[in-house]
Amino acid sequence: MQHIQQQALSGIRVLDLGEIMQAPIAAQVLGDLGAEVIKVERGVNGDMLRGLDRDSLEAGRPGAYFAAVNRNKRSIALNLKSAEGKDILHQLLAETDVLIHSYRTAAVERLGLTYDDLQERYPRLVYGTATGFGETGPYAHKAGQDMLAQALSGMARSCGDPSISAYVHPVPTVDYASGMALAQGILAALFERERSGRGQKVSVNLFDTALSLQTLESASLLMDRRETNWVTDWYSGIFETTDGLLLVLGLFRDNPLQLACKALGIDDLSVQPSFASPQLQAENKEAANAVLRPLIARLSTTGAAEQFDGVDLLCAPLLTLQEALDHPQTRHNGTLVDVEVEGVRTTRLIGSPVTLSRTPAQVRRGVPSVGEHSDEILHELGVSESRVQTLRSKEVIR
Repeated sequence: MQHIQQQALSGIRVLDLGEIMQAPIAAQVLGDLGAEVIKVERGVNGDMLRGLDRDSLEAGRPGAYFAAVNRNKRSIALNLKSAEGKDILHQLLAETDVLIHSYRTAAVERLGLTYDDLQERYPRLVYGTATGFGETGPYAHKAGQDMLAQALSGMARSCGDPSISAYVHPVPTVDYASGMALAQGILAALFERERSGRGQKVSVNLFDTALSLQTLESASLLMDRRETNWVTDWYSGIFETTDGLLLVLGLFRDNPLQLACKALGIDDLSVQPSFASPQLQAENKEAANAVLRPLIARLSTTGAAEQFDGVDLLCAPLLTLQEALDHPQTRHNGTLVDVEVEGVRTTRLIGSPVTLSRTPAQVRRGVPSVGEHSDEILHELGVSESRVQTLRSKEVIR
């Protein structure tokens, strides 16, 4: 792995007490940018995400899901219900810039790790918390999950197909976006700390993030009482080709159907009264697409895309994830990075989407096994080897 002496966050220490995706990906973002990240895991099995990848577990491999959001971290397994485990955590906190957790309010109160518990003792600490629905309010007690946030926020009822009443997207977009928002807030708090010398609390939740993902749609509803649906409000079509599928979009074009007809070399359908405006083209797109489908079906996906690109009409092939990972633009962008997974093997995973020209994101560490660095971290705190073994025998550490 390539090493860079200084990165944007070199010298920053992060304690990651998060599980699943929302908080861990925020910590990974900071780690990619150079922060030292220590993942504090509970119990024998550690982060619950380790156990969700059944295929990997059955094959005796490290979990792929966990590997996706936990590179550039060291792992220490601590029993935080024990006094000695809490003492070790506080020793770590004394040298920590950022704490990230995804505990619900009741759990963090039981552990004595609320922001109010810590702010006077660690005045420079940036305290990041990721919850499902917020730390207070009627849903504060409820376990958060991406698809639940989609359901509660209205996202699942805005699927773009009038024939489907609701659709829960299988990709955890809200989890990812919430983690990115948490990382953004933490970076802002670290920047402000340079002026004030004081840390602060940064809070995100899945529900607010899901609503924020619908910023444009919410504006039209709040201001005009009008629902926006980018699929049904504009002309569009998904067409079969000789070797795949092609999406054609009429967004940002005054007469998209005219352009589509020009691309395919046929008479302009937009002169007909039923297609005379962008709104009518959207309302009657199935009738228009019935004319276009057999023509596009004779073309390859690449050939059809070239024809639509030639008239400046938005289009793209509908790729599988595997095809997208193999795409030339993916290779050109360097989207995939090599990561050691639990020191066993090197695999390719999605890297950071952020590119810095002088201090780029880097993979400096692989993905740890549960408690892989417990001894190493404790020795750095000045704990003797005999004491480490005593803590292990008492199940304070793994």
